[in-house]
Amino acid sequence: MKHVCRSLAGALRVVSLGLVLAGVSLTSIAYAQGKDVVVFAAASLKNALDDINAAWEKETGKKAVISYAASNALAKQIEAGAPADIFFSADLDWMDYLASKNLIQPQTRLNLLGNSIVLVAPKDSTVQVSVAQGFDLAAVLGQGRLAMGNVDAVPAGKYGKAALEKLGAWNGVKDKVAQAESVRAALLLVSRGEAPLGIVYRTDAASDPNVKIVGEFPQDSHPPIIYPVALLKASAKPDAQAFLTYMRSAKARPFFDKQGFTFINKPVSGS
Repeated sequence: MKHVCRSLAGALRVVSLGLVLAGVSLTSIAYAQGKDVVVFAAASLKNALDDINAAWEKETGKKAVISYAASNALAKQIEAGAPADIFFSADLDWMDYLASKNLIQPQTRLNLLGNSIVLVAPKDSTVQVSVAQGFDLAAVLGQGRLAMGNVDAVPAGKYGKAALEKLGAWNGVKDKVAQAESVRAALLLVSRGEAPLGIVYRTDAASDPNVKIVGEFPQDSHPPIIYPVALLKASAKPDAQAFLTYMRSAKARPFFDKQGFTFINKPVSGS
């Protein structure tokens, strides 16, 4: 029995740490579970969703508790039983993952946004890069590191690696990559001057005045960047559907447009 208690305590500490790293505490989620809508959203959505949440609260008197982190981390937390009502992913893979586990309400799923990836540098950098087939990114980096989200799990990192492979630049930089736990963490490395270059979403570059875009990746160099959103199977809050409806409304669109997202708002076929 003591062994079981110790194991349970250890598991709870792991879940607690994961949720804190995702930007929301167990206490706030437990409180929200009985009152507010809980949204698990990709880190790159923070600026737009914070504004949308504020507008929704002003209009309705209700609010959402939003936890931001890499989509892979949030999906794994949902799989582990973390209480949430809505999942807003930065790629299709992690929404498909939860769908395969029967953890979303498929009829509510839609592809809401699109995005693009860019190469960023600190705002005072003089670097300019022509991102094209065969470009020598390694030479531009020199002894510096390339900040990216984890290339095996974080959507922005996966898109970035795919683009570099397609353009023939990956082998030259793969040993110079500083992998971060989310795209916003990668952005921060560049913003602080700890990395001379980074690959992030265009919307991330727009959110940080301490970086600037120095190169743009061709749209055909990587899979389409699509942000799906859905209600989770465990959610029974009427306000969750209301917030999802608000996010796809004409009232929310200007906040997404402001950050540079492409507004798709297309239900998934067959859902």
